[in-house]
Amino acid sequence: MSFNVGLSGLAAANKALDVTGNNIANVATTGFKSSRAEFADEYAASIRGTSGKTTVGSGVTTAAVSQQFTQGNIESTGNSLDMAINGNGFFVLSDNGSKLYTRAGAFYSDKSGNIVDASGNNLQGYTTDTTGKLTSGVLSNLAIDTSNLAPKATTSVSETVNLNSSETTPTVTPFSASNTSSYNYTFNTDVYDSQGNAHQLNQYFVKDDTANSWTMYTTIDGVNPTDPTSTTPLANPVSFNSDGSYSYTAGAVTGGLTVNADGTYSLAGWVPAAEQSDGTYASNGASATADITLDMSNLTQYNSTSATTAKDQDGYATGELSALSVSDTGQLTATFTNGKTNVIGQVALANFANVQGLSPAGGTDWRETYASGVPVIGTPSTGTMGSLTASSLEDSNVDLTAELVNLIKAQSNYQANAKTISTESTIMQTTIQMT
Repeated sequence: MSFNVGLSGLAAANKALDVTGNNIANVATTGFKSSRAEFADEYAASIRGTSGKTTVGSGVTTAAVSQQFTQGNIESTGNSLDMAINGNGFFVLSDNGSKLYTRAGAFYSDKSGNIVDASGNNLQGYTTDTTGKLTSGVLSNLAIDTSNLAPKATTSVSETVNLNSSETTPTVTPFSASNTSSYNYTFNTDVYDSQGNAHQLNQYFVKDDTANSWTMYTTIDGVNPTDPTSTTPLANPVSFNSDGSYSYTAGAVTGGLTVNADGTYSLAGWVPAAEQSDGTYASNGASATADITLDMSNLTQYNSTSATTAKDQDGYATGELSALSVSDTGQLTATFTNGKTNVIGQVALANFANVQGLSPAGGTDWRETYASGVPVIGTPSTGTMGSLTASSLEDSNVDLTAELVNLIKAQSNYQANAKTISTESTIMQTTIQMT
């Protein structure tokens, strides 16, 4: 009996050494979760039962090697595709269609733009549709589109402008864009044609003799927007109420911009042009005509310096991918050289009712089992899912000091159980010699 008890103790001590050694070996492995050897005592069984007062145990057996899913330290790396989970959850990977789950968030972009781990497994999440909106429901392989962002022609411009009510009518007439003494205030707004070429929308304001009245002159690149062969600007009267607020009368204006019912201006039939070698302007090949809506509802006339405090427009030039970022909710955002940003994907996380039931698959990956239950899929920072820390990785959760202590304990246990066997051997030798 003592031989078997001692042997079971040696096996248990050896198992503890294996587990501890594996933990120590993976102390620097990203996303690694330590294991713990758990043991249970053994007793002989009889159909007639046993007396609790005289029963002697039969040794020890390994009950389980449980994984410890405690949080590891999060270390910054500076790599844009490195991600660390702070809290519950696992990254979802696809290994040729087979699902894997991991806490190791070191990802890369392969030659095709797919986001993969070091083993080539695809990171999964939610992609965007043709309109740029995130899809939901079905997980897909996340990828980075490295092609240029297509340009967008300007269709609307909004401006917040104040004209100084103390201004007087210019002494130089008629208006000329080249003579600063013929107007009171001017500003420019960059607009874009369908090919992404930048143009300057020029607006000039001239104080009229009539109180609360001005004239706005509009050109693009210094020429008439609808006729690039003409330098004659479009002209619109601009009126204000006695309190300085903008006043308008809707309708078409001969030689000017159409005033819409909501007070915005319509620049219809703009012909994007480029300057020729002889100094004239001609169509540059972009869409023959384009329409722009000018929202100047925030135009005011107060006794303050004439100034443009805000302006915006919805067009942009073509852009090249310049940077990637990941939010704490897992949204992947691409930044382009033209200053635009687009959400290109959403990282998904998986959680399980019983994480102890997951089966280690190597490479700091796990597989779903019957014991773990089916995965619950969600996005970071929702429900029970943890948040993401961008440009960071989760360290191994191995406590090296504790593991070294466990190593000493396992060694002592091994020596003690070996002593049990050697003692039993000595007793048997003595018994034999007595015969």
